[in-house]
Amino acid sequence: MDKEELKIGEISKPRFEFRSFGQDFTKAATRMARLSVPVPEKVWERYSDEIYILSRTNDINNTKIRDGKMDIKTFVQAVDGLEQWNPLMKGEFPIKASVLNDEVFPAFQVKMPELIKDEYTLGEFLKMIDGHPDLAAVKVHKQRFGYMVDNTICEYGAVLINGAKVYTINSESTEIDDIRKTISDIGLEGVENINYLQAIKRVIGMISKPLAN
Repeated sequence: MDKEELKIGEISKPRFEFRSFGQDFTKAATRMARLSVPVPEKVWERYSDEIYILSRTNDINNTKIRDGKMDIKTFVQAVDGLEQWNPLMKGEFPIKASVLNDEVFPAFQVKMPELIKDEYTLGEFLKMIDGHPDLAAVKVHKQRFGYMVDNTICEYGAVLINGAKVYTINSESTEIDDIRKTISDIGLEGVENINYLQAIKRVIGMISKPLAN
């Protein structure tokens, strides 16, 4: 079977991902930029403001809100230390109580709060999250620089997690061997694979564990 040619910024079949977070990936980021093939201008530098919903009881569903839209991805499998995630649901605010009851709170795997309205605005939803003992809403600002190395989609970024600045670097592809080659080529062998859920939980103290550096 021929390998799928990935195109940065476009949808492909579910990809595997290596990502890490820490205070300093300068050398790896420099190599990533030098080794990258030309990429579309739209991914040279991107900014976004998002809200991640963290659950103390769940590490398999990744929930974020951007531009009034909710996106939940679910963990599928880990192969050779690389993670694969698939879309679980997408929603928009105001959001129906039935969707919160049937899809959103079950994904958090926590006790269901009492729903007394037919639909909820983003503000009302966040108020519910803030009042829940097992959930936290975390503001995340991303500045991302896109690259393409060894036919893998890569990025290096500065991330503010509730104002705390950390850096992230990643490589993703449908082909595990290509990611492994990229990790070797840019000098990230032996660096811990940390996804956004884990990184945010470590920064806010929901998990007592450091980042990669």
